Amino acid sequence: MSGFPHGSSGAGNPYGRPPAGQPYYGPPSAYGGPSQYGSPFASLVPSTFPPGTDPNVVACFQASDQDGSGFIDDYELQRALSSYNQSFSMRTVHLLMYLFTSSNTRKIGPKEFTSLFYSLQNWRNIFERFDRDRSGKIDSSELREALLSMGYAVSPVVLDLLVSKFDKTGGKNRAIEYDNFIECCLTVKGLTEKFKEKDTSYSGSATFSYESFMLTVLPFLIA
Repeated sequence: MSGFPHGSSGAGNPYGRPPAGQPYYGPPSAYGGPSQYGSPFASLVPSTFPPGTDPNVVACFQASDQDGSGFIDDYELQRALSSYNQSFSMRTVHLLMYLFTSSNTRKIGPKEFTSLFYSLQNWRNIFERFDRDRSGKIDSSELREALLSMGYAVSPVVLDLLVSKFDKTGGKNRAIEYDNFIECCLTVKGLTEKFKEKDTSYSGSATFSYESFMLTVLPFLIA
């Protein structure tokens, strides 16, 4: 199943566990990247459902792909996810599409949809595990634990920024609801993966050109 494992031990990390004292960036990406798709336009070629895909996932995609093109667009994806009681803003939908296709085409095929769907299931499980009081929200300490379970040990300063950014009350409640939790996870994971591409030695530092930095950050700002 695609998605994030619950542990943060680094099992399955193709780079191996980093040396003591060096940063751990979490497990390999659940979505594709340039090395998988070859170019930002590769997602224009229709993919296929992986073997063993849940028939309900297949049916959900096919019902949304009304023209039989092998793709669904952002509005169709939003409707497909809402049918499973997962209501997301169009910004979150665009982030999902960008991260699971490594492109800005605003279309997604069966393989990418399946990975996305299973990842959302896993994130839902993580959210519910750390929403211990069943309030429908997780506070900053619960968010820290949730991110740690995925392998991301963010600093207190970054944690405060995440809570302020994704708290719908602008930071007054100091808590994040499920849909914004997904966007938070997408942002942390996506930026971390982009940074990790440059920090191959796990030093905690990386060098970006100005253009590379802008291309890394802007998709998360304008999704």
